Amino acid sequence: MRYRAVRWLVLAGLICTLSLVAGKMAGQSAAPWPPDASQHKLYMVGNAHIDIPWLWPWSEAMAVGLSTFRAALDRMNEFPDFKFTASSAQLYEWAAAADPGMMAEIRKRVDEGRWDVVGGWWVEPDVNVPNGESLIRQGLYAERVFQHLLGRTTHVGYNPDSFGHPGTLPQILKLQGMHAYVFMRPGIHEKELPADVFWWQGADGTRILTYRIPGSYGITSDVEKAMHDYTKLQEPTNSMMVFYGAGDHGGGPAKDTIHTILDVQKQPGAPKIIFSTPDHYFDDIGKEASEVRSPEPDVSNPVSRFPVVDDDLQHHSVGCYTAVSEIKKDNRTTEMALMTAEKMAALANVLAGLPYPKSDFDTSWKKVLLMQFHDSMAGTALPDHYAVSHNAYGFAKEVADQAIYRSAAKIAWQIPTADPASEYVVVFNPHAWAANLNVQYDLDWGPKDLATTLSNSRLEDEHGNAVPHQWVAGQTVAGNRRGLVFQAPVPAFGYRQFRVRKLEPFAAPASNVQATEKGLENEHLRVTFADDGTISMFDKDAGVETFHGGAGGARAVVVDDPSDTWSHDVRSYTKEIGAFGGASFRVLESGPVRATLRVRTGYGASFMRTDWVLYAGARTLEAKVSLDWHEHQKILKFSFPVNVQNPVPTYEIAYGFKVRKANGDEDPGQRWLDLSGDQNGKAYGLTVLNDAKYGYSAQDSDLRVSIVRGAAYAQHQPRKIDPNGEYIWQDQGIQTFRMVLAPHTGTWQDAGVVRMAEEMTAPVPVLYQGIHRGARPQAASFLSVDVPNVVVSDVKQAEDGNDLIIRCYETAGRATKASLDLALVHRRWTGEFHPLEIKTLRVPLTQAGKIREVNALEQ
Repeated sequence: MRYRAVRWLVLAGLICTLSLVAGKMAGQSAAPWPPDASQHKLYMVGNAHIDIPWLWPWSEAMAVGLSTFRAALDRMNEFPDFKFTASSAQLYEWAAAADPGMMAEIRKRVDEGRWDVVGGWWVEPDVNVPNGESLIRQGLYAERVFQHLLGRTTHVGYNPDSFGHPGTLPQILKLQGMHAYVFMRPGIHEKELPADVFWWQGADGTRILTYRIPGSYGITSDVEKAMHDYTKLQEPTNSMMVFYGAGDHGGGPAKDTIHTILDVQKQPGAPKIIFSTPDHYFDDIGKEASEVRSPEPDVSNPVSRFPVVDDDLQHHSVGCYTAVSEIKKDNRTTEMALMTAEKMAALANVLAGLPYPKSDFDTSWKKVLLMQFHDSMAGTALPDHYAVSHNAYGFAKEVADQAIYRSAAKIAWQIPTADPASEYVVVFNPHAWAANLNVQYDLDWGPKDLATTLSNSRLEDEHGNAVPHQWVAGQTVAGNRRGLVFQAPVPAFGYRQFRVRKLEPFAAPASNVQATEKGLENEHLRVTFADDGTISMFDKDAGVETFHGGAGGARAVVVDDPSDTWSHDVRSYTKEIGAFGGASFRVLESGPVRATLRVRTGYGASFMRTDWVLYAGARTLEAKVSLDWHEHQKILKFSFPVNVQNPVPTYEIAYGFKVRKANGDEDPGQRWLDLSGDQNGKAYGLTVLNDAKYGYSAQDSDLRVSIVRGAAYAQHQPRKIDPNGEYIWQDQGIQTFRMVLAPHTGTWQDAGVVRMAEEMTAPVPVLYQGIHRGARPQAASFLSVDVPNVVVSDVKQAEDGNDLIIRCYETAGRATKASLDLALVHRRWTGEFHPLEIKTLRVPLTQAGKIREVNALEQ
């Protein structure tokens, strides 16, 4: 991104101007070189940033990529020393399909060392929003393409334009075979670092040599002035990369720029200037020492003296965490659907011989990975793109749904049913632990009166044990279908059959959960609503109010947001201008399994309908929200003023978590944000989980979830909104999402928050059964893990061969020993996990084969 404005480099008290849009003509001499300039070495990296998409559709970017690659090859023919760097397997795949001859030329230049393939990912993605598995798939599919087309894989991570980088990324990069990383955002004015060349230490302790581009990824003019400025930087090394070449809409290095570099090479007193690549650069500065584990640099070693940064690389463009709600929700639901589908397909393949739809999954993942391109995922592309992205995610979700239910049907057909007067469903559990899964399934059952329906039905497990259930209104008006609601206890990574049968009418059991006009209550929580819809929650187990009484409780607040689409130069949203209110209430359900209270509120031209759901025995409260948003330049946040002192917020990030400050900054997170602190001398906190949002903040003890913004599409400063202008505004109309509020004593780790997030966001496959024979038991488990802080995130078939690939990671930041019971293949594996470690296991289907730990490329 974006407009080539003047950037200021402020480093160690030195201010030097790097002009990106104007300067001397090529060949015109600049000021004399400083006396020590000859001690510097500048690696001139020719490149062309290509946004897929941005202000143009992806189809235009495909054409831009082809012409840019052609231009780079032409420059190589004209200038024997010129070298070019390009990332993104998607661009190479497009080029190979359009012009195999050109791809052969590129491979020749790669073999010569003049064309450097970097990045190792499908595109240059946003890395705050995609989950950990998506980031692993970026590398898995990209490296296979690079190996196929170019005969090699990559070694330098390259993501200069992405809007922030989570602290779990170093481990993921290392697991993909990367030894270095290049980025640009956040810039020097956004994130103070001890140097622009440093060891980036990930949340798990992994370190990777990292380079922040000090100026721009695409200097297009006055390259000589830029080289002068680079010699003035105060860095732990005199060797620096200078990136040049027209970008965003491609283009690459111009002839005049290359001529200028050749002329400067000849100037007396100039630095050593070479045409180079990131691979060459990192090879050179990494020659004298390997990675250093000590936090104290060794000043005698040029490589070891690079400082260590143990932090996320944030913030840039915090509005991107929330802009365009639709793609955010599409991303999360599709990721979880694909991961669940792979688990189900792997299970059905091994258990019942159903062919594994590998090519369908590959195609679907690649669509998702393309849509995760940073301007796409950030909500900063043109409006038409989001119709494209919705269709792409829809394709992938349909593939996932087909795989889930074909797999479920294959297995369920082998589970017998016997009583034609009963109805049968099989519920599948995609998690490696036994879980009580919330189920609602419409059946054609009984009279229209729901109370009568409940009093003459019994839900049973395979042993004939009664399972509490409830009937609710069906989703359709026609017919007699009713919604069967129950919490299904299902074995780890397995299934259980449930049977509904008719009984003589009997008195319905007493309910432990009730809804009143303005409240909900069960054994553990009592929830009350004020006239304006503000929420209070009393935690019976802890004996405390979850929310600060002085703050009035939890509510939906509206905050002024005059910033551009990216929210450039914004760190927080703090100016409250209103709140949703004027509540009306309606009891929808009142036990015995769950109670639901519908609350309608409004603000301005916008309306919200929230169904607050409390299950019997639950320590959590669920909100099913339908928001009809019609505001401009405002941001909606749910505010949860947690009743604790000394608050500490913790955010889920890709395959891990990050503890941050409660200073009000807008921060990226994934499925949950926890705020814990002291409550009467004991640890207490609240976790808020959701299925669609990524922007959060915590100001002191006020935990907030960013729901929606009303920005114009692709408004970029310094362009201003004309009050009388007509614009296309983001996120207008209806959107839906879910939240779960989970108060807890002790730590969020001990409360099992990560497992809650998995159970909330992964699809629960439920399959109706007819009457048929079968030989399988009515319940079974095929994979389980014996510790609560290790999650099996994915089970799939290997890209090469039919081995199983099992991905798991430590979730709590605690070293642990875990065992996996692989009943599916009659195997067992035990291993040690260091805090937040990601492991990938390759499991042969035969007993003779050894279970191996492999990298993220399955090697």
